[in-house]
Amino acid sequence: MRRNRLALYVHFVWTTWDRLPLIEPAMERRLYRNIGDSAKSLGCQILAINGVADHVHILLSLPSTIAIAALAKKMKGTSSRFVNDQLQPSTLFKWQGFYGAFSVSRWDLPKIVSYINNQKEHHAQDTLWPELEDTVDQADDASGVFAD
Repeated sequence: MRRNRLALYVHFVWTTWDRLPLIEPAMERRLYRNIGDSAKSLGCQILAINGVADHVHILLSLPSTIAIAALAKKMKGTSSRFVNDQLQPSTLFKWQGFYGAFSVSRWDLPKIVSYINNQKEHHAQDTLWPELEDTVDQADDASGVFAD
């Protein structure tokens, strides 16, 4: 029997509200797990999740059954509710209304996974990829940034 074969990879980037440093080290692991679980519930496979105090990067494989906008809305909405309801930070946790979503070639996956897994080092050493890091700061630009 024949079946569809898809290899769709998307790199998401989004920030906290006003780029405030709301992602505290104590909450990171649980926050990232929650984001990953949201995506998995829609049939995605998580390849990498990491970030710094004011933004996250997620690389995943995308099934044919979900739209990018619906996936972003689910990951962001579920995770912000989780932080506020379960982790109960001292300040209201909220994501920015915009996000970046970039298609990734399967041949570039190792490079993107490494970049995401080493976010803290890239920020500390200023070895960033501006086209990814500046994405949500330029929400008026039509270069892959979408509002939800």
